[in-house]
Amino acid sequence: MLINCVVYRDGLKVADIHVDDISDHLGRADTFVWVALRDATDDELAAVQREFGLHELAVEDARHGHQRPKIEEYGDTLFCVMHLVELGPTDSLRIGEVAVFVGPNYVVSVRNRSTQGFLGVRERCEREPHLLRQGAGFVLYALMDAVVDRYFPFVDALEGELDAIEEQIFEPGAARANIQQLYDVKRRLTMLRHAVVPLMDAAGKLHGGRVPQVCAASGEYFRDVYDHLLRINATLDALRETIGTAIQVNLSMVTIEESETTKRLAAWAGIFAVATAFVGIWGMNFEHMPELKWTFGYPLALGVIVCVCSLMYWRFRRSGWL
Repeated sequence: MLINCVVYRDGLKVADIHVDDISDHLGRADTFVWVALRDATDDELAAVQREFGLHELAVEDARHGHQRPKIEEYGDTLFCVMHLVELGPTDSLRIGEVAVFVGPNYVVSVRNRSTQGFLGVRERCEREPHLLRQGAGFVLYALMDAVVDRYFPFVDALEGELDAIEEQIFEPGAARANIQQLYDVKRRLTMLRHAVVPLMDAAGKLHGGRVPQVCAASGEYFRDVYDHLLRINATLDALRETIGTAIQVNLSMVTIEESETTKRLAAWAGIFAVATAFVGIWGMNFEHMPELKWTFGYPLALGVIVCVCSLMYWRFRRSGWL
């Protein structure tokens, strides 16, 4: 559906227009048109393609979606894809997508599979007409900056979850739950990396070297976005290493717990083995056993078994096996 279609001249909003009237404004000096679509239909994309002369390959990518974050050049037009990260119904991460077409005098954003809007971005740009005069390139920066800023809360949430898991990692019996939580955090971290790393590589092309003409006036702003992406990526790398270390520590804790259990079982087996040995010896029915007809033989045998088992229990207890 069409969210809005607005004409700007010299950094100021002129009017909301219909898509069919776009061509009437494109040829005017210091004027550009900003169109926002959400889950656009084929007819809507076709109408926008006709008005702006968009490249068919870029339109096809926007239509089908599920693209890797990227920035591609088609003549004097840029095609940018960014991932939108948001919480799903069960607090799981859900990945949406926004495709942005940027030309010398237009911006077209197509949002798919996401409930996150960009009305706040439009309002911000309209409050800064001195920056909006830079044209479509500044709008691309504003959209990219909004997308990147929305990554930070998810990174902070992952850090908080990882800290909580680390605090309970040495609690007995929590190994299985810890590993499940760690792998859940790792899965969400990987989803964030898939959104951040390709976009960081693409954003690096917009502020240094051969910068596309449409973004030349906003190079410093794209460098700021690139710095944010670098910071997020560095944090994600640190979290990734911490998760790997935590998993190794957790597995070591499992091994230690199993070792403690094995030692306890071995200690009790040793105690019962001694008792079994004594019972086996005195339980033999030979005719000429010395203690066979002795009055105190039975209580003495029980006493010896109890004393030896108690001594072994004390030694095992003292050495930490019980």
